[in-house]
Amino acid sequence: MQDIHLYHSKTKQKERFNPIDPEHVKMYVCGPTVYARPHIGNARPRIVFDVLSRFLRHVYPKLTYVGNVTDVDDKINKASQEQNIDIKTLTSTMLKYFHEDMSALNCLPLDLEVKATDHIPEMIHMIQQLIDKGHAYVAKGHVLFSVPSFPEYGRLSHRTLTEQIEGARVEVEDYKHSAQDFVLWKPSQSPDPYWDSPWGQGRPGWHIECTAMIKKHVGLPFDIHGGGIDLLFPHHENEVAQGCAATGCHDYCNFWMHNGLIHVAKEKMSKSIGNVLYVADLLDDAPGEAIRYAVLSTHYRRPLDWSDETLSLAKQACRKLHLALNAFPVQDSKLMMDEALLDALADDLNTPKAFSLIQGWVKSILNGDSQYHHRLVSACHLLGFGDQDLRQWRPKNPKVTVDDIEAQIALRADAKAAKNYQKADEIRASLLEKGIVIEDTTTQTLWYWQ
Repeated sequence: MQDIHLYHSKTKQKERFNPIDPEHVKMYVCGPTVYARPHIGNARPRIVFDVLSRFLRHVYPKLTYVGNVTDVDDKINKASQEQNIDIKTLTSTMLKYFHEDMSALNCLPLDLEVKATDHIPEMIHMIQQLIDKGHAYVAKGHVLFSVPSFPEYGRLSHRTLTEQIEGARVEVEDYKHSAQDFVLWKPSQSPDPYWDSPWGQGRPGWHIECTAMIKKHVGLPFDIHGGGIDLLFPHHENEVAQGCAATGCHDYCNFWMHNGLIHVAKEKMSKSIGNVLYVADLLDDAPGEAIRYAVLSTHYRRPLDWSDETLSLAKQACRKLHLALNAFPVQDSKLMMDEALLDALADDLNTPKAFSLIQGWVKSILNGDSQYHHRLVSACHLLGFGDQDLRQWRPKNPKVTVDDIEAQIALRADAKAAKNYQKADEIRASLLEKGIVIEDTTTQTLWYWQ
């Protein structure tokens, strides 16, 4: 069996991955808060853990991959009011967009996707457990987790007391016993969503959602918990405190994995700055596989600085990849995984190293060497490439019609047949100015939108 090493955020080092049950690996990754279209930062964890899930399925007999949907949140309430749309319509529409966009990026559906609003009874039950065990208290209609009651608080993020207070999502209120304490339940009334509880009408705090759903659908402890690095504190730290305090387990999960953030021109994406890159808009500029390639071209733990060049290079790489995939017929449907590729992925999901291997195979294949073709097909299957027809993608505002492109391609073929290579090069250059890339194979000329 493949020897896998993953970076554990808790210990800040790579460690050997030993599943609790090698016959059934369990992974949970934090999902979207459905109040707006997903941006590329939302897509990065879904792409990264999609690759990890594919790899774990190759190595182990069974994987259960669970993710959540936060469909009750202050941001959702605000968006609902601003857009004058009811909350259920807003959240169902945005979740639909999320699924469509992630599918366009070749992310497979999760084994189980769970919504916060479907688990309010489980949250109320866990909150009551925390109160009964002295880890939570009621104050002014709120229920708060008492951080001092859990001495190991901070063991995941290694935050000092000052950093804990500064990083808390909820402002310090006079009813909190300690500045670090966080909300488990808060008062709420129409038009905001609310549910009946032993503490009055209200709704859950953000952090309790994941813990209650994990306990029900995954169990504690489990193997891998993933998400963006921005969730390490306070969200994941609070998950650990809640889960361990409520159930008595010492370890919440075996491995914490966090992907780095995406910056645009070295700045954090922000609506106030106006540099948020929505997946739907990026799909107007590039095929989904190219966006996926761009995300995976940087190691998942490193920050990714997004630029037009990032996407342009990914589009070029994907075109070459598809040319190589289609250069020879697949003789055998059985996958043939390259050991060096598997070793790269087993080394903390080193996709840049895997891409380096793939690029070497692509170069050899395009030079007529078929011996690497089968391993390329297998690698693309494992990494989530090759399923899309890049030639079917169209930019939002093309500068030329398809009929004109094909007419120019025919004129170029005539010029080459007449050995008028200067004219053939001029046609190629003219098409390139209009956003059309030409690729000559041994049997035909293919064109792609740039």
